[in-house]
Amino acid sequence: MASSVVVGLMSGTSLDGISAAVARFRDAADGRVDVELLAYRSRPYTGAERSRLSAALGGGTPAEYCRLNFDLGGWLADAAIQVMADAGVARDDIAAIASHGQTIWHEAGHSTWQSGEAAVIAERTGIDVISDFRVRDVAAGGQGAPLVPIADSMLFSSPTDWRGLQNLGGIGNITVVPPRGQLEGVRAFDTGPGVAVIDGVTRALRPQLPYDVDGKLARAGRPNVQIVKELLAHPYFSMDPPKSTGRELFNSDYVQKLISAARALGGSDEDIIATAVQLTADSVADAYRRFVAEPMHEVLVSGGGAKNPALFAAIQRAAAPVKVRHFDDVFFDGEAKEAVAFALLGYLHVTKRPGNVPSATGARGPRVLGKLTPA
Repeated sequence: MASSVVVGLMSGTSLDGISAAVARFRDAADGRVDVELLAYRSRPYTGAERSRLSAALGGGTPAEYCRLNFDLGGWLADAAIQVMADAGVARDDIAAIASHGQTIWHEAGHSTWQSGEAAVIAERTGIDVISDFRVRDVAAGGQGAPLVPIADSMLFSSPTDWRGLQNLGGIGNITVVPPRGQLEGVRAFDTGPGVAVIDGVTRALRPQLPYDVDGKLARAGRPNVQIVKELLAHPYFSMDPPKSTGRELFNSDYVQKLISAARALGGSDEDIIATAVQLTADSVADAYRRFVAEPMHEVLVSGGGAKNPALFAAIQRAAAPVKVRHFDDVFFDGEAKEAVAFALLGYLHVTKRPGNVPSATGARGPRVLGKLTPA
């Protein structure tokens, strides 16, 4: 391999935009991988782009999906070109672009569908593209998610203690990793909603807002504990890991049911948003109590939801006595974490190493993930 520099591209379930990172990887003597973040950039979606993506998650025509796949490939290419310029790295020194794209639909344990045409990215950038990371794990009997655990273990484990790494994108997921980058014993699963329900409720009640900025609305309201308890009775939350979920469950219908239930009990807009926050916080804490038997010393939280003070504080309260901290306090900007994780998956693909953790996804064994589109 001419270079250990990889560009990672990620469009998450929150539909905020594209996260793009340039990272340099180097194999460490202890089996871990050292990473240096060279540049990170977020390319926000325009209102029209977000609307097209949101509509595609609920249904569309073949023509709409066809056009969106190529257009999204162009948006991903834009993000890659911008972040490479930020990093000041020559294109010839970049081993590959690793693009997760956008999940359109995910049938856990059966099939999965990500959009964002890799050929468009390769054509626009002149760099090899690795994409479609989830499908091989699903074909091998896995959930196809979560895929970030390989990075959580290789890059972000503690040298001395068990550590949890909680992501709060549209969907929340936890990885529990033993010390010193050991893959044996790593477990991970989706805890439930991250910000998908919070953002959905906020946009329904305050159409002018993309999300609850700084958690101000949630902090002005009071959560309805009874509604949260009823929502947590859904079978997903009690299902044993490995497990994964997405907007197939936590979608606009789910949001409207929450709003209607809270309205019927006299809840204000602020109360409804606070209830959505409490749902995420309690689902996270409940997952720790039910499914994490390891001596998890601390949890590092990243993703867009980690920037919401109301949500972060609610998780700290609900998860006590587990210590909950920001990922940023220990490593780099947590917003870059998932893009770096997919950059690592690209690095592992190029070096012909497995990218999945079977104990996390349930796959029959380790598999090299991703499909290569040469420049």
